[in-house]
Amino acid sequence: MKKNSLLMLSLLCVFAYSCKEQQTTAQNENDVISGSASLRAPAYPLITHDPYLSIWSMGDELNGSPTKHWTEKDHSLTGVLQLDDKFYQFLGMESKVWDAVLPASDEETYIVSYSETKPDDNWVKTDYDATPWKTGEAPFSDNKSMAETSWTSDDLYYRRTFNLESTDLETLYLKLSHDDNVKAWINGVQVADIKGWLDSYKYLPVSKEAISTLKPTGNVLAIHIRNTAGGQFLDAGLVTEAKSENNIEIQKAKQLNVALRANQTEYTFDADGTQIAITFTSPLLIEDLDIYSRPISYINVKVYGDESHNAKLYLGASSAIAVNQEVQEVEVSEYTNGDLTVLKAGTTSQPVLEKRGDDLRIDWGYLYVAAPSANTTQYISETAQGLDAFVSGEILDTNEKTTGKNLILNTVADLGEINSEGSEQLFMIGYDQYEAVNYFGNNLKPWWSKDGATMDQELTKAYTDYESVISKVHNFDEQLYKDALESGGEKYADLCVTAYRQAIAAHILVEAPNGDILFLSKENNSNGSINTVDVTYPSAPLFLVYNPDLLKGMLNGIFYYSESGKWKKPFPAHDLGTYPIATGQTYGEDMPVEEAGNMLILTAAIAQAEGNADYAKAHWATLTTWADYLMQSGFDPANQLSTDDFAGHLARNANLSVKAIMAIASYGKLAEMLDNKETAEKYTAAAKDMAQKWKNIAADGDHYTLAFESEGSWSQKYNLVWDEILGLDIFPKDVQKTEVAYYLNKQEAYGLPLDSRKTYTKSDWILWTATLAHNDADFKALMEPVWDFANTTSQRVPLTDWHETTNGDKVGFKARSVVGGYFIKMLKDNKLNN
Repeated sequence: MKKNSLLMLSLLCVFAYSCKEQQTTAQNENDVISGSASLRAPAYPLITHDPYLSIWSMGDELNGSPTKHWTEKDHSLTGVLQLDDKFYQFLGMESKVWDAVLPASDEETYIVSYSETKPDDNWVKTDYDATPWKTGEAPFSDNKSMAETSWTSDDLYYRRTFNLESTDLETLYLKLSHDDNVKAWINGVQVADIKGWLDSYKYLPVSKEAISTLKPTGNVLAIHIRNTAGGQFLDAGLVTEAKSENNIEIQKAKQLNVALRANQTEYTFDADGTQIAITFTSPLLIEDLDIYSRPISYINVKVYGDESHNAKLYLGASSAIAVNQEVQEVEVSEYTNGDLTVLKAGTTSQPVLEKRGDDLRIDWGYLYVAAPSANTTQYISETAQGLDAFVSGEILDTNEKTTGKNLILNTVADLGEINSEGSEQLFMIGYDQYEAVNYFGNNLKPWWSKDGATMDQELTKAYTDYESVISKVHNFDEQLYKDALESGGEKYADLCVTAYRQAIAAHILVEAPNGDILFLSKENNSNGSINTVDVTYPSAPLFLVYNPDLLKGMLNGIFYYSESGKWKKPFPAHDLGTYPIATGQTYGEDMPVEEAGNMLILTAAIAQAEGNADYAKAHWATLTTWADYLMQSGFDPANQLSTDDFAGHLARNANLSVKAIMAIASYGKLAEMLDNKETAEKYTAAAKDMAQKWKNIAADGDHYTLAFESEGSWSQKYNLVWDEILGLDIFPKDVQKTEVAYYLNKQEAYGLPLDSRKTYTKSDWILWTATLAHNDADFKALMEPVWDFANTTSQRVPLTDWHETTNGDKVGFKARSVVGGYFIKMLKDNKLNN
């Protein structure tokens, strides 16, 4: 866990997260949603299906900032309501559009002068003579796949001379991607001094002083970059902000409330007395794989008010949703599909499954925006023109196909005259990846299209089935909230609802060549691995509660990797590759005890959930190899990484030892379910013996140590949770009681630290640790600081699972599936007895 690396519900079934100010406003207007809570989500899911189709509102107001992909790149959705001759924005903000002044290498090939030895102090000046320097094509990197010019030394000095057609620039930005520390000058005036690295282009405003130095010829962009660790990279350019030609005022509608439910996010707005309710539904109904796997979200907008108005709705979707970098060329087409009008966008290059990595967005396949054709008009435009055309009333007459960069897919719905009864409009957003995963050389289609279904067919189904899907969503969301409330109280229910879509949408569902389910995670924002075992482990509770078949889909690929002979070690692999290429482990180091323990425990959990060990039986030889490895090496682990590898290597890790003991006991349980009594007795007895020895050598007065014989240390022993959930009865009961009592005295304002080494924590593990408590008071005492963190953290991104307990700041990670671990208390309470 790594590494260096989103129709209104009836009032009785709505669960709302609301900012206190917004909630007060709603109360003042007698518009409180039943079941609402005051938790303010760090970010709100809007369109969430998989690691690529993932759009969020990262702030309190839906119309306060552009909507973004989980990587924080703009994936802009824009919504405006026209009432008579007035306009009100309720969704998103227009993303900034950049016009290149001096193109970077992603737009145009360019040559610079460079030196790897320190030059004279005046090297940043325009009159410096750089003729002795070398010349090379950008970008510069130590990575051959990224570099046009190799750079492997500590320092690089870069000079780019350029001319300008016009120096009349109101704004100028330095477009920069660098690794590591960088300083930049324009005509000798410093414009940047940055420590660290940026793995994608950022746009840094250039001072008026530097802009004033620009001249028609002989300008110089000078950069000094210094490598301090890891990779090396440099590319740069200059851009200016594109201007809108629209002079009509667009007001911000006043947001009244935001309600977050498991599968829906709903906002309400006031537009000078007219109400707008917009509901985003991504129906991730994981008990129904046909509905779940369909990559189509609904956007329903209802407009109503006491006064009559002529109303129109505008929805703009950026072609950025279908590219990795904004400069990539796209083709957008317009057509009809039965009762729907459709816009379809994708890159002209279509590099299917050519890229793998973490901070990447999809640039193959096609984005679809669909709406009923009876009252809608669609058109294609450049970014700055789409909304301009709507507010001016001069809707563009576009061709069937348009090619360009930074395009907008525009849809206008004429609602006619609206009144207190209101009028609703449905939009749909979908994405067809064509091929989703390279699985050991086989390019696999998404689950929904594996039998030949097309996106046009799925759009028709989604439209036709809308009412029934929404009814199922309402029922599911209501039951989830009710169950979580009964299990852990309101704040626990808040956390489960906040985690639900995030945990699921960090996966892709495909079918293996042999017919197996493959539910493959992307290790978002921590290294980009695909099907990481120690990401599967913490996320498993959600899937064990709602659909164990999906947990099998998380284990199947790991079993295949070993059983095919491709992975030859006596413990499981860490991962299957780097998303979306699953052709073999790419993480640089094994986690032997960690991953063996994870696979054995989760296989036992599946057996208990299903009431039989058939799944384990199919993989018995492999499970036996892993169990025997743990019998030899699991109790007193060597110096190795565990799932909390960001904390570094640790020998004799007491919590890792607990995992090994739980895994050995899990193997014994599986043997018992398979009527292999001799094996069951052997491994169960061994686990009990290890547990007693563990208690003796980990004891440190009123608690147990972080590592064996490391007095004064401590750690969360979250792996103990399986002893009760699986009915193993291996550890003496007083171990959990002792640990919980100790933890209650070690908490900070925003939670229990992971261990005694640092004050940071993992929120998923806190929920597991809290579940060790045997009374509601202790559970809530450990759980509620995590709620406080989510409610107040200043980092407005999809939930981080790694935060600082003293101030609530994100340390690292966002949008990861591991928050599915929040459902551990619900799992314990139903004890997998289905």
